[in-house]
Parts: sequence; structure tokens; C-alpha cells
Amino acid sequence: MPSITLCFDFGNTRLKCAVFDGRELLDVIVLENDETSTIQAILEKYKPVKTLLSSVIKHNPEINSLLDSSSRFHLLDHHSKLPITSPVGKPETIGADRLGLVVAAVDLFPRMNNLIVGLGSAITYNFVNKYHEFLGGGISPGMEMRFKSLHTFTALLPLVEKDWNFPLVGYDTRTNILSGVILGMAKEIDGTIDAYAERYGNFNVLLTGGDAPYFVYHLKNKIFADPNLIYKGLYAISEFNNV
Repeated sequence: MPSITLCFDFGNTRLKCAVFDGRELLDVIVLENDETSTIQAILEKYKPVKTLLSSVIKHNPEINSLLDSSSRFHLLDHHSKLPITSPVGKPETIGADRLGLVVAAVDLFPRMNNLIVGLGSAITYNFVNKYHEFLGGGISPGMEMRFKSLHTFTALLPLVEKDWNFPLVGYDTRTNILSGVILGMAKEIDGTIDAYAERYGNFNVLLTGGDAPYFVYHLKNKIFADPNLIYKGLYAISEFNNV
């Protein structure tokens, strides 16, 4: 009989909760804050058997106790049991969000090389080989960070909002920035994929994160796009630890 699992993902930009019934993702909820009353309301609504918290921020510590008292709870950190190894110098420095992405790739495409590109507050490149070794990758500024830096560190450039509709050749300041940032990021991603291909040969490319839809049609490389990839990875980690 499937049971409810809640996977909380506290990122730099948003706090979210993914609701699973068995392996089926039912819903993704955006939380207004990390107050215990907010979490309690979700617990009362869904009555989960298992919960997991992945956090890259300094969240309200009372949440851990609340989840632990209401379910079989696991806090994702470098002590978690994972279906991957991390032969890096300091595994404790690996972000919980990146672990979720890598585990999702291994769960979906086991015994294969995978490059996972996460498009959120930052772009993260995460490479896991066919032996399920997470080798690391790279981090660069995300879309909003680039828009904000152009505005903050210049005297006259405006703060531009994300937009699907822009030309290759911008015709005013706004469209110049859109073209430069979004197409520039697309070329960065394609170039990084090509560099990995030169070293590792064949591998899957998985694209995910809130900004992923802006890039799917601008990339020349073949990709597997899934905006919910991290939640599927968090669910797999919950199953691995909440037995």
C-alpha cells in the first residue's frame, strides 16, 4: 500500500515541499516561510509516514524536531546513506541540493555516466560516472544573479526580469541584456557539455531547475529535461535512509 512521503527542499530562493504517494509525485508546494505553524499545517493535511529535509540555508531548527516527532524523518547531510560515493576532498562541503540531483540521475539511469545541470540561483554542473562515483563538477552564477549583477555594478543598466521573448540581436537595453544573459548561459552550458564529452565520451545530460525551461530550445546538445529531478532524488534518498 503506497504511503505519503514529504520531501522538503529549502533552497536559496524558495522553500518547497514535494508530496509523494509511493514513487508518484503528487504535488510541489511553495512554502511562504519556515515557521513551525507552516510545516505543521502540511503535516496535518497529508499525514506523512516519512519525511526528508534537504536544506542549503540556516533554517528554523525547530522544524527538525517537529518532523522527527511526526514521521520517520531524515535530515540530508554528508552522513546520509547514499547509492553513490564521493571521492572528493571534503564530502561534507557538497550541497544537499547537488546530492539530490546526482542520486536522481543514478536512480533513473543506473550504471551510466551522467552530467546533471541544475539551473537555479546558481548553475551547478554535477558529474557522476557509471560506477556511481560523484566526481564533482562546477558552479557559476545563475540567471537572476547575472541580471542583478549587471544592475548593481553599473550606473545605468536596469534590473531586467526573465522573459521568453527576445531576439538574437537586441534592439534596446532590455533586449540586449536578455540576449546576452540567456544566450550567453546557453553557450556556456553547451561549451561545458562539449568539454565533458572530450574527456568522458558518451554520457546522459540531465537539465533541471526552475530556470531550465528558458534553455531547452537554445541548447544544441541532446538533453533530458525534468524540472522535478531534485524531488525524485530526495525521494530516493528518503527511501534509502528511512527503512
